Amino acid sequence: MITLGELNMLPAHEFVARLAGIFEHSPWVAARAAAARPFESSQHLLAVMRTAVAEATPEKQLALIRAHPPLGLRGRARTGLTAASSREQRGAGLEACTPDEAARLDELNAAYVEKFAMPFVLAVRGHTPQSIIATCERRLANDAVSERRTALHEIGMIAGYRLAEVVSDAGN
Repeated sequence: MITLGELNMLPAHEFVARLAGIFEHSPWVAARAAAARPFESSQHLLAVMRTAVAEATPEKQLALIRAHPPLGLRGRARTGLTAASSREQRGAGLEACTPDEAARLDELNAAYVEKFAMPFVLAVRGHTPQSIIATCERRLANDAVSERRTALHEIGMIAGYRLAEVVSDAGN
């Protein structure tokens, strides 16, 4: 963990390196935020990073969404997961899915990608395999515009959880 004060003092390339994983495979978000230093709090930093995403081009936003792995990957497919994604999915019980739950999640992931051309993204903290399945089923009824907005909102929530694990406001 790094304090916000220490983070504010880092050279830009080190700042980006420390925060590169906050938004899945998208260090450009941290790079855009670096110019807004110094940050008064980790919540201020998070708000600036979320704003960078909100102000990005639709193509950049879609690339960010597509950088997220499908939920519930098993076996060799999990090797592409970042440590953060793996930890989050494990915490939601996705590694312990029943075979029926895993099969249903695979079906839903495929249907979601077919309909929206992007992966189903959900901040899984506090979820169970059953609630993840129910959420995906419900969100499949959305239109593409609202689903993209929902995915970006979920990514912002994921970023908040990840940032809290990396940056401390202590000593600020």
